[in-house]
Amino acid sequence: MSPISSVHAVVLSWNRRDDTLACLESLEQATYSDLRIACVDNGSSDGSADAVAARFPEVLVTRLPTNLGFAGGMNAGIRAGLDAGAEHVYLLNNDMVVEPGFVEPLVEALAADPEAAAACSQILFATSPDRTWYAGASFRPRRGYHGRHLRYGEPPLPASVSPYPTDRACAGAMLVSRTVLERVGLFDESLFAYGEDVDWSLRARSQGLHVLVVPASIVRHEVSASSGGESSPATIYFDLRNGLVVAERWAPLGRLGTFVRRAESVLAHVAQAVLFSPRRMESLRAVRAGWRDFRRRRLGPSTTFGSGVSDDGS
Repeated sequence: MSPISSVHAVVLSWNRRDDTLACLESLEQATYSDLRIACVDNGSSDGSADAVAARFPEVLVTRLPTNLGFAGGMNAGIRAGLDAGAEHVYLLNNDMVVEPGFVEPLVEALAADPEAAAACSQILFATSPDRTWYAGASFRPRRGYHGRHLRYGEPPLPASVSPYPTDRACAGAMLVSRTVLERVGLFDESLFAYGEDVDWSLRARSQGLHVLVVPASIVRHEVSASSGGESSPATIYFDLRNGLVVAERWAPLGRLGTFVRRAESVLAHVAQAVLFSPRRMESLRAVRAGWRDFRRRRLGPSTTFGSGVSDDGS
């Protein structure tokens, strides 16, 4: 067992009050002895911040006047944690619940691997806890489509499986040390939501670090609840726009390669909108808007598809 170090858990909330309360309730059952809990409210309109303050008076609540997206909201929470002297910060979406012993394996994994930039929990579907949502993910910046997370839909890995490296983190359930945050920096707030954890992972990799998945740390996820689901218009918009921004930032190609990558991304998102979205026409409009805003380098929130998103949606 590694020495105890202080962990500051940041829950990012945008509306969905009941989800936020359930998330915080699960954190209160955590067995780690030096865990401080904070909630960053991204300008909710449903009374979430007041409900948290009333039910969990020991939780530090940061009230943002407007929705700064996942990147801006989490950055505010990270800064507050570091200002409070935390040695580690754990980032958590409000549509997740944690297992009581989720912290200890993450702290141990980072202590055992000095080249680890972050340690990510194994994430299971909340409605199907026998199925995995995230146990690592690949990212090929030369491509326009990256596929689903590793082991998506498969049975969970047992806790006995050792931590292992992966291409990119899921920032919705991730532990990072103060040292790494000071070295790698915070999230790119221009991305607003989606892709910020990919960009951060690639930045860490450029400094010789890697991201770990820790199977013994378990959380359960109501997938992309704050943005409406994995194939919602908001998800499709940001995934297309930000995916291309990050890919071209980290793997510039020639004219032909750029054309192929962009075409692959647009076609993949059109297929997602047609085949999987319950709001097909709106999702197709999201593809068009995502492509248009990418070409214009119009980042930040989308007035049509993104003013109400705080999920990282990984």
